[in-house]
Amino acid sequence: MQYRTLGRTGVQVSTLALGAMNFGKIGRTTQDEATAIVDAALEAGINLIDTADMYSGGESEEMVGKAIAGRRDDIVLATKASMPMGDERNQQGSSRRWLVTALDNSLRRLAVDHVDLYQIHRCDPSTSDEETLSTLTDLQRAGKIRYFGSSTFPAYRIVQAQWAAREYHLSRYVTEQPSYSILQRGIETHVLPVTEEYGLGVLVWSPLASGWLSGAIREGRDITTSRSTFMPQRFDTAIPSNRAKLDAVEQLAKVADEAGLTMIQLALGFVTAHPAVTSALIGPRTLDHLHSQLAAADTVLSADVLDAIDAIVASGTDLAAHEKLDTPPALLDPSLRRR
Repeated sequence: MQYRTLGRTGVQVSTLALGAMNFGKIGRTTQDEATAIVDAALEAGINLIDTADMYSGGESEEMVGKAIAGRRDDIVLATKASMPMGDERNQQGSSRRWLVTALDNSLRRLAVDHVDLYQIHRCDPSTSDEETLSTLTDLQRAGKIRYFGSSTFPAYRIVQAQWAAREYHLSRYVTEQPSYSILQRGIETHVLPVTEEYGLGVLVWSPLASGWLSGAIREGRDITTSRSTFMPQRFDTAIPSNRAKLDAVEQLAKVADEAGLTMIQLALGFVTAHPAVTSALIGPRTLDHLHSQLAAADTVLSADVLDAIDAIVASGTDLAAHEKLDTPPALLDPSLRRR
């Protein structure tokens, strides 16, 4: 396992980090299975575990808490808030009213007295940066969080938050957690240059592109991955963007074969090769999944392999731009761009 400094915090984290989204109902993972995955990940040298309050309605946090009991100090523990946690309209977002409550709920579920990294899961257009950053700064000073970061923020919101922290003399976001893979490279044009400018640590999610780069999806095979069962529209190859993904996968498989790599090694080696990226979040549902992903822990892609990838999916290109979660609302809703 390799380690890198998380932004400018001085904290050393593994280049592969364990994402716990599949713990609980989402991934149909039991507590025993989750604990076994955590055990194996820590044994392999992973020291960063990332979860969120909304994963399986809090079940993921509870499972992580039980799995790390007795070894909390060995782990850089991260969680997230702001996504809806109930039907009540204020049980979401990044207001002071909600974040104070949401963090206490997360600490209770995790059975810890603090988290190392608390992240705003999605930017909240209805809440000012001053409101959110002042709350996070107070929670940091209270000892409940060590650092805080953003997740899937568009570049302009990352910049806006950095300037708000400076303007109001508040602590700032020290990390960003964007979606990034060979098939979705749009953040190379805007988000990653900004994170480098401000010295943010970058923890990328979905480096296997929801399973497209796992090796399980190939031309002529039925797509039967777990994700395809509840997001079928993202795997219907009659849709042009999905067809483009499959065509790219077939070409990438040849690159991997020629380099003596698995598709997973190619995919994870690609994202961790970018100088702006600190860690790639892997989200195994089973021990077998974990071991196949851990095989990429020391993968370093040659310049020739990286050039071959660029020739298949150009830098800065999203093969499925409509799947991006950091798109400004006005690009999705015509009424917001018309007087």
